[in-house]
Amino acid sequence: MLPRVYPIVDTATLAAYGLDAVEFAAALLDGGARLLQFRHKGAYSAERFEELHRVAALCRDAGAQLIVNDRADLAAILDTGLHVGQRDLSSEVARGVIGTALLGLSTNGVEQMRAAAREPVDYFALGPIFATSSKPDADAAVGLEVLKACRALTARPLVAIGGITLENAAQVLEAGADSVAVIRGLLPELSADAAPRLQDARARMEEWIRCVGA
Repeated sequence: MLPRVYPIVDTATLAAYGLDAVEFAAALLDGGARLLQFRHKGAYSAERFEELHRVAALCRDAGAQLIVNDRADLAAILDTGLHVGQRDLSSEVARGVIGTALLGLSTNGVEQMRAAAREPVDYFALGPIFATSSKPDADAAVGLEVLKACRALTARPLVAIGGITLENAAQVLEAGADSVAVIRGLLPELSADAAPRLQDARARMEEWIRCVGA
């Protein structure tokens, strides 16, 4: 069972905000996060792998689930979950690499959800539900009606992603999502110092849990 809030630690977005991914992950965990996805779309340098390794250690210490985006090899090395997209490694191959670890698959509508019915994954992500700027190559928004239709196609957990805010999260959950993925909704206001922004991120995580549940 996935937690209601599915935070994504996106390295590109954090870099634009001048925030360290490890410190940001620690703030979210302190705020009550029980799952984090680490999303890095570029090549993995030694420094980037060390960053992921440190986030994995933080999650283990907090008793939280870590999910690595795209990279089955790194998920297997660090004994984490994995999330793949439609253009990434196939879920069958990914399952062979990570074994019984948590595996998720992105979808973008009813057709993809139907096609994924027999995929060996533990949960599906659907989106973007609303327009989003967190992913430059995002597909067109699918809306709540498609979310309802996809909910009827699977009994597996369904994560809604894309443009979800505290103001619209209740509608998304009512439409059938088990969990809401959040990126920008956890980002603090820009300020001169990192410390207050990290405190703000922790407070935002706590607010999300208060509003939608753990």
